[in-house]
Amino acid sequence: MHRVILVVLLVPALAAPAFGAEALEIQFIDVEGGASTLIVTPTGQSLLIDAGYGGRGGRGDSGRQGRDPDRIMAAAAAAGIDRIDYLLVTHFHNDHVGGIPDLASRIPIGTFIDYGEPLGFDRMSNRPFRGYEPVRGQNPHLVPRPGDRLPLDGIEAHVVSAGGAVLAEPLEGGGSGDIGGAGDINEACVNVEDHPEDGTENFRSIGVLFRFGAFRFLVLGDLSGNTLTGLACPRDLLGPVSVYLVAHHGDYDSNVPALYAALRPRVAVMNNGATKGGSPDAFRTLHALPGLENLWQLHASRNPRAVNSPHEFIANVDDEGTTSHSIRLTAFADGSFRIVNPRTGTSRSYPAQRPVSLP
Repeated sequence: MHRVILVVLLVPALAAPAFGAEALEIQFIDVEGGASTLIVTPTGQSLLIDAGYGGRGGRGDSGRQGRDPDRIMAAAAAAGIDRIDYLLVTHFHNDHVGGIPDLASRIPIGTFIDYGEPLGFDRMSNRPFRGYEPVRGQNPHLVPRPGDRLPLDGIEAHVVSAGGAVLAEPLEGGGSGDIGGAGDINEACVNVEDHPEDGTENFRSIGVLFRFGAFRFLVLGDLSGNTLTGLACPRDLLGPVSVYLVAHHGDYDSNVPALYAALRPRVAVMNNGATKGGSPDAFRTLHALPGLENLWQLHASRNPRAVNSPHEFIANVDDEGTTSHSIRLTAFADGSFRIVNPRTGTSRSYPAQRPVSLP
């Protein structure tokens, strides 16, 4: 009797998506480290995650302080949308929520998503929340909890963190078996650092794992410290992802090697500023990460000892915030995706990966 052993490998799929195939579109908007991200689903629904700073100038009009709303409006125009169906606020700091009052005066916004209200001890959230709350009050409002699914068409959007809590159980469909996945014990947690949260609203950030077929995209806002670690230790609650938007702009308190060991991203995107985020330790960890094909950055980091990605993977290289190039991603249900840097015209395609059975 002959025995047949099945070996599961991940190899690039040979066929490219058919021309005109439905796609998920993502724009990483340059708001100088505010992590604003515009998602348009294959059915045409739009979700904006965070809206950058309030103030900072804009429209060439000194009486109109709206640099980041300007940039979001440009992204919306590039995406061909004239309304934002959902606006998700990861947390209530000015670099994430400050631009919303101005933005809401320029484009219709359907439903607001956040975790309710700040705890009150974080002075960084008090003033921005006072400006945001009355705008939110004029619209439908959702307050999701970890384990909930956002009501988006054409993709799955699973809430994995919110209000300081994370998933109680591993996310279903996160991979399993020899290649690892959600629910597995994470061996990289053996020497994990005890990293208390920074005393701000960052640890309460809403995190969402988006799934479009085999494509998986993780956004965690400014989640950091032990709360961030809780997604990967002692068990991996998420499984591998295709693309990871690096939490907290790549700052030191989001540099958790055990999390990267669980996620095993093919690509990471760092929405940093010239000096905001982009810590040397974060760069060191990312550049040494097994299986990471590329690190894309919204800005060249000017921090001492920062080791930036090659020129073609950086959207903005200025120090003064005068340029505003986005990074654009198009993903397909087979797991393949393409990323474009409009500043340089650089385009990288990442073929689908699929299990293959060998006799």
